[in-house]
Amino acid sequence: MSYEHMNLAVEDYVGIITIEREKKRNSMDVDSWLELQKAVRDMNENDDVRAIIITGQGKKSFAAGADISWIRDRVPLDIYGSAVQDVLLDVYRSHKPVIAAVNGYALGGGCELMTACDIRIASDTAKMGQPEINLGILPAGGGTQQLTKLVGLAKAKELILTGKVITAEEALTIGLVNDVVPQEDVLETAIDMAKTLAAKPPVAVKLAKIALNESTTADLNSGMALEKALQAVLFGTKDKQEGVDAFLNKKTPNFVGE
Repeated sequence: MSYEHMNLAVEDYVGIITIEREKKRNSMDVDSWLELQKAVRDMNENDDVRAIIITGQGKKSFAAGADISWIRDRVPLDIYGSAVQDVLLDVYRSHKPVIAAVNGYALGGGCELMTACDIRIASDTAKMGQPEINLGILPAGGGTQQLTKLVGLAKAKELILTGKVITAEEALTIGLVNDVVPQEDVLETAIDMAKTLAAKPPVAVKLAKIALNESTTADLNSGMALEKALQAVLFGTKDKQEGVDAFLNKKTPNFVGE
């Protein structure tokens, strides 16, 4: 499919998805969400991509939530059609690590998109929050679930029930983002992180992410059993042998994803 609201670029095993709705502060309507879902799937199917970055066009907004005019026209059963939650689950379950380069406002669905990513690099000018309560709704793109896992129940209740918008520095303090950098450095910092991830063995990264995602809901015994099973798979990969041999021979490994 061709993209109207997304720009996709691939270089040095890093795929960059840019939301291109700057005139609407990169707010998302149904077509934009579906394009984002397709873009993430395309990146996962591309052998030239080992890490993914999602960012927004311009310097003001990462994704300023859902397009309010779209929300206004939605009726109850629409939530079971093209749902934001389904798109963001694809981001969360991406086989390849996903980095959010939060270059500006990340509100509502934009904040949920950010939290669905594995790592979040924020501009020092960025602001984020879940203000859905002010529209008489709640964060239904996974916000009530993902935010709690990142910042704890008490802080998630404060942010969601008040609808307050916080600065990047406060987000860093509560563990909502991994790093805060100057506005002009946010994408480059995300690219550097993506290149670091892309240099790791792809199968190990994929399986480690599965184990980490499951750790938030699995009991200890189940999580440990999954960890052991995934490790058994990795013991049979070419990349495991390459990594061990490279370490013992003091050379740089060449991981092939097998």
